[in-house]
Amino acid sequence: MADYTPPKVWTWDKENGGQFASINRPTAGAREEKPLPSGDHPLQLYSLATPNGQKVTIMLEELLAAGHDAEYNAWKISISDGDQFGSGFVDINPNSKIPALLDRSPSGGGDPIRIFESGNILLYLAEKYGAFLPTDLAGRTETLNWLFWQMGAGPYLGGGFGHFYNYAPDKIEYAIDRFSMEVKRHYDLLDQQLADRPFIAGDSYTIADMAIWPWYGNLALGRAYGDANIFLDIASYKNVMRWTEEIDARQAVQRGRIVNKSWGDVQLAERHSAADVNAALARTA
Repeated sequence: MADYTPPKVWTWDKENGGQFASINRPTAGAREEKPLPSGDHPLQLYSLATPNGQKVTIMLEELLAAGHDAEYNAWKISISDGDQFGSGFVDINPNSKIPALLDRSPSGGGDPIRIFESGNILLYLAEKYGAFLPTDLAGRTETLNWLFWQMGAGPYLGGGFGHFYNYAPDKIEYAIDRFSMEVKRHYDLLDQQLADRPFIAGDSYTIADMAIWPWYGNLALGRAYGDANIFLDIASYKNVMRWTEEIDARQAVQRGRIVNKSWGDVQLAERHSAADVNAALARTA
């Protein structure tokens, strides 16, 4: 690979290669006028079944399974087509990243509330419905420790390891080694954390598990970045694998994982009722 000397001042004058090069720009804001669709339910989710998107659909399906009135419409945002730069989406999330949620009937009334950043959506829903977040100070704090850990650690797994191992146009040994080392440290950390407790934050299944599993669980099961689970020898992290498989077996996780999914064997681009999920799962039964 040719040596590269950074210029004194960086400027963007060409696509940098890779799968999403055609939509990446160093500017924020809407690129076109494009209103968002809207359904009948108070909660309107605009997302895609990436790990960050799955966090929220898993949470919503878990809330429904637990008997909460958390019905929602889920609309697919095609990030490869640039839907996230439409004016309607930018109004909800000025950062143009999925997922984004609009609550049209917030607790206590008032104007609709926009919620963006997947961790904040999980926290918002947990507080709105009083679920999957301990109420005692110690338990709540421990859960949020791990929720925010994932928010900070995730870019090393996705934008770091995943990008350079699977998406980058060139295989760069230094970059792959650098991020492989960090991701394996994450798995070792999680493995130690899960050695003496069933879930990430303790005895209870919480939003910490819902945040971490779509990234680290899916990868452990071979559902991300090709053969990365073999490359990273994730099977050797026995406690992580136990936790991964137990969460994967949850019905709400199986349901939430396919919402806004438009690839693979089970697809469900939009979700407007439980019947939509039932039908998608039945097609592959």
